[in-house]
Amino acid sequence: MITNGFTYFAVLAFLAAVLVGAEKLTKWKFFKFIPPVVLLYLLTMLLCTAGAWDMEATSAAYGALKNNILYAMLVLMLLRCDIRKILKLGPRMLGGFFAASISISIGFILTYAIMHGQLGSEAWKPLGALCGSWMGGSGNLVAVSEALHIGEADLAYALVIDSIDYSIWVMFLLWAISFAPQFNKWTKASTATLDEVCARLEAEEKEADKHITFAGLLFLIGGALLVSAIGQNIGAAINGVAPWLDKATWTVLVVTVVALVAAVTPIGKIAGAAELSNVLLYMVIALLASRASLLELTEAPVWIISGFMILGIHGIILVALAKIFKLDMFTCGVASLANIGGTASAPILAGSYSGALVPVGVLMALMGYVIGTGGGILTANIMKFFA
Repeated sequence: MITNGFTYFAVLAFLAAVLVGAEKLTKWKFFKFIPPVVLLYLLTMLLCTAGAWDMEATSAAYGALKNNILYAMLVLMLLRCDIRKILKLGPRMLGGFFAASISISIGFILTYAIMHGQLGSEAWKPLGALCGSWMGGSGNLVAVSEALHIGEADLAYALVIDSIDYSIWVMFLLWAISFAPQFNKWTKASTATLDEVCARLEAEEKEADKHITFAGLLFLIGGALLVSAIGQNIGAAINGVAPWLDKATWTVLVVTVVALVAAVTPIGKIAGAAELSNVLLYMVIALLASRASLLELTEAPVWIISGFMILGIHGIILVALAKIFKLDMFTCGVASLANIGGTASAPILAGSYSGALVPVGVLMALMGYVIGTGGGILTANIMKFFA
C-alpha cells in the first residue's frame, strides 16, 4: 500500500502516460469507444477499490495538487479560444451551435424532472458536471464538479454516461452522414456560407505558426500556475463580499475571464497550450478517480438510460430547429458533436464530410470550452428545483 504522497501522484501520472502511449502505439479501435481519459478514471478507481494507497496518508498530496492543477488547466484550455476567430463562423453556424447547446440543457432538465426519483435528490450535481462536459469537454466537467462540490464517487456516474452514451452517439452521427443530401433537401438548407467560411479558415490555418518551443512551454505553464494561484486568492476575496456564489465558482469565473482576455493577445498564439492543458487534464482526472471506489457504483444502469434520454431529447429538438431555421446536416451534426464530443471528435465528423471542414469543427468545439462551465452550472441549478 502506498503511503507517500509523491509516490501516489507519480503512480497516477505514470498510469496516464501508459494509457495515452498505448493508444498512440497500438491504435486499437477499443480506444475509440473508451478514450484513454475515461479508461484512466476507471482503472484508477479499480486501484482505489483494491486499496493501492492509504487514503488518509495521501490526502494532503491530493488536497495540495487538485485545485491548483485544475485552475491552471482551465487557463491553458481557454487560451486556444480566440473569440474573434469563433465569430468568423458566421451567424448560421453559431446559431446551430447554440441550438445544440440549449437543446442539450433542456434534455438534462427534462430527464432529471422525469428520473430524479430513480437517480436521487443530489443527482443534479453530477448531471450538471456531465452537462458541462457535453457542452464543452472533460475540462469543463472537472471545473463544474469543483464549483458544485461533487464527490468523486458521484462524478464516476457522469464518466460512465460520458463513455457509453457518447460513443454510441458518435457512431449514430457518423452513420447519419449518408443522409445529408436528403436532410438538407428536407430543411431547404443552403451550404454557400459554409463553403465560404471554410475556405477562409483553412487559409488562416496554413499561415499559423505551430512550432512548439521550450521558452513557449515554460512561459505557458508558469503563467497558468500563476493565474491559478492569484485567481484562487481573488476568488476567496470576492466570495467575502459577494457570498451568493462560493469561492470555487468565483475562482472559475475569474480564471475564465483572464484566460479569454489573454487568448486575444499574442499569448494566445504561443504554441503548446493544447498539449499542456491535456497533460494537466489527465493529472486532475487521475486525482479525482483516486478518491472514488467502484463499490459505490450501484445505480449505473439507471444513469446510462438517463443519458440516452438526454441525447434523444437533444436530437429531437435540434432536428426541429433545423427545419425551422433551415440548417444543414453538417451544421447540426458538428454542432452536436462539438458540444458532446469536443475537440477530440468534432473535427473527425467534420473531416468525414470534407478535409477542408476540419477547422470549422475545431473552432466550434473550442467555443464549447467557453460556455461549458457556465452552462453546466446554470443547468445544474435549474435541475435543483426538481430535487
